[in-house]
Amino acid sequence: MAPVAVVKADSYSHDLENRMREGIRECGLDVRGKTVLLKPNFVEFDPNTCINTDVAVVAAALEVFRSLGAADVRIGEGPGHRRDTYAMAELTRYRTEIPKFDSVFTDLNRDDVSVVKQFADRPEFYFANSVLRADLIVSLAKMKTHHWAGATLSMKNYFGLVPGSVYGWPKNELHYIGISKSVVELTRIFGPKSFAIVDGIVGMEGNGPIQGTPKKAGVLVMGGNLPAVDATCCRIMGIDPAKVEYLQTAADRYGVVEESRIEQRGEKIAPLRTDFKLIKEYSQLRLA
Repeated sequence: MAPVAVVKADSYSHDLENRMREGIRECGLDVRGKTVLLKPNFVEFDPNTCINTDVAVVAAALEVFRSLGAADVRIGEGPGHRRDTYAMAELTRYRTEIPKFDSVFTDLNRDDVSVVKQFADRPEFYFANSVLRADLIVSLAKMKTHHWAGATLSMKNYFGLVPGSVYGWPKNELHYIGISKSVVELTRIFGPKSFAIVDGIVGMEGNGPIQGTPKKAGVLVMGGNLPAVDATCCRIMGIDPAKVEYLQTAADRYGVVEESRIEQRGEKIAPLRTDFKLIKEYSQLRLA
């Protein structure tokens, strides 16, 4: 059984720190003495939609994990589209609204790297040292549809752990390997030291992950089993997780997606279900 907490949050001013503490407590996570890397999603920027993990969620997570006794809490991201990560941080208001942002942030696209043996069919693969050294990685994902994968949530968010300075933009090597295979491999390597907090306060529907439209779901979804968290998000979005390729593959090996094996904590899913629009190529993913 994998615990997943669903917490209501009607807006980004809805006391997010206490909402997060509630969900973390429900999941039994202990971060005392650990080094924590917060991994938000700011892959691209468009002021007319909601591509990125909202800055209020990131700022709240920074304070919450510090208050829970983590030895060190940092933010790290390697945007998949734009090469100037700090310009992206400016556009998303991270640099202006998160105190001393530059001192707690690492550009994962340009961090020093070390090798990990075996990634899909590659005998070795490089990752940022900040990622490899962290005791806990927190996937601060955005709840979005995805025009190639169906949905992008806490697992797909880990594409940003792969250094663009080594593998190009938009993380070309991962696309050569295959999106689903890459998502599963990232979950295999980093899932055991992960926790997810998915920003579903306002998500994205339609032609996600960057060209869709805002969709309010009013939730934060949290848990330590990434496939279980993403399956729960899918059900809230009206997507059948059994039909999402990478979720099914990962669940066979590294997690659970069956509703009967997820210990739902906090809010119930059914009253919160908010069907996200899907492009026609993924209409078959709709949950009955």
